[in-house]
Amino acid sequence: MEYMLIMTETAADFAKRNDPNQAPAYFGAWAAYVKAIAESGIMVSGLGLQPPETATTVRIRDGKRVLHDGPYAEAKEMLGGFFVINVPDLDAALEWAARSPSAESGCVEVRPALPPMNH
Repeated sequence: MEYMLIMTETAADFAKRNDPNQAPAYFGAWAAYVKAIAESGIMVSGLGLQPPETATTVRIRDGKRVLHDGPYAEAKEMLGGFFVINVPDLDAALEWAARSPSAESGCVEVRPALPPMNH
């Protein structure tokens, strides 16, 4: 079954990416996690994301497109990336979520994917 692991990070986590003293450990932890998940054969896809301030939010209001720079809402934890994994059950997905660097200071939401739609 496919699950999405939705990684959220704190502002402090995002800051580590650009701190010369903290970036090697930050990216090293992620590199190890990505390697483990890829070598396990369960990874369907995954991406890390740029910081929230690079986002543009789109809404349609009264038939018109309304754009907002930045994320939809202010939050203490922000979307940092995701993985789609194919594992036997929720317990296996939860195990992989717990191994994520995001689980230490942010969180990992685990959500089952819908089955493919038949047209």
